[in-house]
Amino acid sequence: MRSTLQSGLTLSLGALAAMLALAATSMITREPIERSKAQTTRVQFEALLPADMLEQDPLASMKWVTASELGTSEAVPVYPVFKQDKPVAVVLSVVAPDGYNGSIHLLVSVDTEGTILGVRVTDHRETPGLGDDIEHRRSDWINSFAGRSLQSTTAGDWTVVRQGGQFDSFTGATVTPKAVINAVYRALSWYSTNQEAVFER
Repeated sequence: MRSTLQSGLTLSLGALAAMLALAATSMITREPIERSKAQTTRVQFEALLPADMLEQDPLASMKWVTASELGTSEAVPVYPVFKQDKPVAVVLSVVAPDGYNGSIHLLVSVDTEGTILGVRVTDHRETPGLGDDIEHRRSDWINSFAGRSLQSTTAGDWTVVRQGGQFDSFTGATVTPKAVINAVYRALSWYSTNQEAVFER
């Protein structure tokens, strides 16, 4: 009986020590991981926004939004951008849930006039050599959103050329670009009706 109790106590102490070690490791690594994520986001802002819009750090004004138009039922971060404390743009976190191989995550920057400044893909699982042309490092296709707005387009423009729209598709891959186009259009539509709330402080 004593041997059994000792064994049980030893196992419990071992498990407790392992849990404490994991907790300590998590605490030690959490801050560097968060710093790295923040730095990555800032680099993405530099690609999405003109330099003169970055005098105030958009991370400082981040807020969480839940809106199905942004492609998910979960809250996502949006980043209002201010210059001399006046709103000039927003960077929206957007999900295209209907990619060929799953969800495609995007950042979409839009100015206060409702014109797209830029779009970048931040995460996806699309087929290498086909669907991954949505990545800026692979092709300039993603740049075709810049300068577009709801005022300068119709709903029918927001699809691929072969279906009467304004956006090229990829050879052998139509699902992927359509998913991104639809996600950007939905996000732009949401922003047009929620702009005031986006910039509330």
